[in-house]
Amino acid sequence: MKKIKIFLASSNELKAEREKFEIEIYRKCKAWFDQGIFLHLDIWEDLSARMSGTRSQDEYNKKIEGADLFVLLAYSKVGMYTAEEFDKAFGAFKNTQKPFIFTYFKKTDAETQPSLQKFKERLSALDHFYANYTDFSDLWYQFNKELDRLEKTEFEINDHAAVKNGDRRSIKMGEKSTYVEKARDVDIKIS
Repeated sequence: MKKIKIFLASSNELKAEREKFEIEIYRKCKAWFDQGIFLHLDIWEDLSARMSGTRSQDEYNKKIEGADLFVLLAYSKVGMYTAEEFDKAFGAFKNTQKPFIFTYFKKTDAETQPSLQKFKERLSALDHFYANYTDFSDLWYQFNKELDRLEKTEFEINDHAAVKNGDRRSIKMGEKSTYVEKARDVDIKIS
């Protein structure tokens, strides 16, 4: 059984979306069971609130570093913990090409906090094309398509860091491996 670990980050204002996301991930997991794929979702409500030797957020960050997919949802703001979780995921991505990062912004006509615009500008500076969604059905439609794309490639990870360093490596998440040959001046971008 291939276990794909997903971390879902968002502020408390999107609790309803997180709950629906968890239900849909479970349904997708049931649908893929016979293919030998298990989707494991971590959301902050499911993680322990016990005292940590450091900070509780550090325990969440460990889950992010071990994730295969990182999904960030935002609506009117990007809170400091959600921003920190993105930083942790992006740092891991730059080093290991994992987790794959997906960002979704719920469309709103309401007033938004400056943190939202600042975060979107940061993503644009990273050449990352984030997605907008209107409601949960739209969000799930978009993310479900991403899961199907990844499943077709057996969740392969191309090791761009290896390419940049001129190494030849094999990165494997499924039954197939992706080999990376020598190349020059390859930019790392989140897509």
